[in-house]
Amino acid sequence: MRSTSTPGFELRRARFGDEVEFYAPGLKRWQTSEWRPANPRRFLPVSVTGSVCALQCDHCQSKVLEGMVSVRAGSDLFELAAKLHAEGSEGLLVSGGSGRSGTVPLLPHLVHVPRIRDELGMKVIVHSGVVTPRLAEGLAAAGVDGVMLDIIGANETIRDVYHLDLTIDDFDRSLGLLARSELRIIPHIVLGLHYGSFLGESRALEMVAGHPVSTLILVVLVPLVGTPMAHLPPPPLEDVVDFFATARLAMPDTKINLGCARPLGEMKVALDEAAIDHGLNGIAYPADGIIDYARSRGLEPRCYEYCCSLTWAGDGGTGYSEVSLAEVSS
Repeated sequence: MRSTSTPGFELRRARFGDEVEFYAPGLKRWQTSEWRPANPRRFLPVSVTGSVCALQCDHCQSKVLEGMVSVRAGSDLFELAAKLHAEGSEGLLVSGGSGRSGTVPLLPHLVHVPRIRDELGMKVIVHSGVVTPRLAEGLAAAGVDGVMLDIIGANETIRDVYHLDLTIDDFDRSLGLLARSELRIIPHIVLGLHYGSFLGESRALEMVAGHPVSTLILVVLVPLVGTPMAHLPPPPLEDVVDFFATARLAMPDTKINLGCARPLGEMKVALDEAAIDHGLNGIAYPADGIIDYARSRGLEPRCYEYCCSLTWAGDGGTGYSEVSLAEVSS
């Protein structure tokens, strides 16, 4: 894919300047010739349900949970956080499998979040699933740094892929509850979620744009081995790139990042170049060569060893400083 000057690229430079952000959290082992993270355990994912999920969604079937650190029986979230902190971790993504309602059972664990933040100085973001009024209240009281949730814009996908008896209104309502609780909202849209085809992504974008979100994260369906989608190809590259362009123009003042999940190989390189070309703000786990590609487009890379949802954490006084460019290039 050749570099071009697109409306999205010019828009992001006008609204956000020449900086582009790259992220490498400790969600998986990763490095390139351009960047080897100094502390792969700086930011880790934690599951409050182990590898158990009641939904068994067709695109995941709990596979994602298997790579997370589990809160073991007889322990609690603070004890686990203290252990991980002693091993070099500075932040947590607290997630887990969903119940039949589509909500991750976070409430029993939120009591530990203030201690984790105050005593350990760790950032805590959560993946909530569908939000209830009680959960929104609990998240606000706990003082979590941000709330991630997938936004689905097609009832067919909610039913067939997620196996939920809900509608898109429930996801829109979740965004509203988080906004009214003045929580930092980090919605995710999975592109090609409906068995590798686009269905409802535009509606999901409309819902997200209607709320005061912190950062929009775009990820791309990766058919996983051992799931009902394993035999499917990823969504067409052209459809994904078109959505990058649409999202940038639809939300000109909101940071938009390309998140962790996306196909590997040549498609990853093409997607990452397109993310730069169409004015996205940041990329998690950039493909080899993409940092130099950003420089070739006149952008100044900023590199962080934490989740791409924490787009505000590089500001002064957070303790989450960027990696030096000399270190990135070494």
